[in-house]
Amino acid sequence: MSSTSKPTTRRGVLIGAAVLTGLPILAASEAAHAAGTLPKANAHYQDHPNGNKHCSMCNYYIPGSPTAGQCKVVAGPINPNAWCTLFAPKAG
Repeated sequence: MSSTSKPTTRRGVLIGAAVLTGLPILAASEAAHAAGTLPKANAHYQDHPNGNKHCSMCNYYIPGSPTAGQCKVVAGPINPNAWCTLFAPKAG
């Protein structure tokens, strides 16, 4: 049984290097998608709750520190006691 392996070409090495160097960029862009990009003004964000509706009870809220988290839709730091017109209550 004979094994025939192709020699490594310069093109193969360059393509492999390009793929490997692009992986951190893809990972960073996935993290950027975790937080929203919509400006607060467009969501009519306010720093106080609307009755019993507030960000910490919203499906889009991503907890962070006790005073600020992130939103999957709205950009910037999000107060857990704030509210916006995109409020979507968590299931359950």
